[in-house]
Amino acid sequence: MQTEKKDIRALTKEQLRDFFTANGDKAFRGNQVYEWLWQKRAHSFEDMTNVSKETRAMLEANFVINHIKVDTMQRSSDGTVKNAVRLHDDLIVESVLIPTEKRTTACVSSQVGCSLDCNFCATATLKRMRNLNPDEIYDQVAAIDNESRLYHGHPLSNIVFMGMGEPLMNYPNVMKAIEKITSPEGLGMSPKRITVSTSGISKMIKKMADDEVKFKLAVSLHSAVEEIRNEIMPFTKNFPLTDLREALEYWYKKTKSKVTYEYVVWRGINDDKRSIDALVKFCKYVPCKVNLIEYNPIDDGMFQQASEQAVQNYITALEHHNIIVKVRRSRGKDIDAACGQLANKS
Repeated sequence: MQTEKKDIRALTKEQLRDFFTANGDKAFRGNQVYEWLWQKRAHSFEDMTNVSKETRAMLEANFVINHIKVDTMQRSSDGTVKNAVRLHDDLIVESVLIPTEKRTTACVSSQVGCSLDCNFCATATLKRMRNLNPDEIYDQVAAIDNESRLYHGHPLSNIVFMGMGEPLMNYPNVMKAIEKITSPEGLGMSPKRITVSTSGISKMIKKMADDEVKFKLAVSLHSAVEEIRNEIMPFTKNFPLTDLREALEYWYKKTKSKVTYEYVVWRGINDDKRSIDALVKFCKYVPCKVNLIEYNPIDDGMFQQASEQAVQNYITALEHHNIIVKVRRSRGKDIDAACGQLANKS
């Protein structure tokens, strides 16, 4: 039965080499197959043209390649591409290619659904089905790299873990995926071009610092006022701002890497002076920059984009305190590919 076969990409290169020697073949065959799986992105054993037919048959008999399939691909009027990605067990996640003049960014998912309960996010309405495996995360990036080359004539330049799911709730698999993405034997991307975004899982931020990761950290903050944060992101009751502050100070001390705060301003929720002052104060704890993100309503409920003036008030206050701030206009709204809109409508 096929279900009994192991996914070959769960094996390390050493385990592949061992498999071949145990089956009376030479160890270097493992290197060849490993290269086909990762660098050459083979979807089937038949693709492995420099491996003998007998060897391919042996691999077929023992293993499967649980490759993702891009089920549907939508292109926005602004060039954004959204992939609905079908996994081997027929579950679906979404990933997005965001183009700008100078670069292309892949926004990838780390879970099917999400572990958290942020009230303003469409993905949070989907219960978490499971964590993605390292190869499923890798495949999303490889697919978007192909699309970047096809539509924009150059390889993918950046990756953000801001799709479906909370990456730090799937930490081991996300780390393994990044290891493959940055390895010369994989996609060979620089870790400095990768940003992992968390909603503020304090203890895991400390673990990343201890693991001396080389990628960048973003935190979906949205309010530096405890009760507002708890109301819009109920899970944060377990991760108070004092813990988050301490974790970020620890992160900066260990990594010397600036933190990015992702922040949406909503009408009547965090568009007042008290919220602005709280954010300015929070930004002084560690070197950081702030991305003010345009909100994309998921219904006609309590969360609505704040006025231009309210956003400008944030910019003025942050700049007055020499805090770098950028306004991020949403891309791909017409195909539900913008921030907070990934909900598997397909």
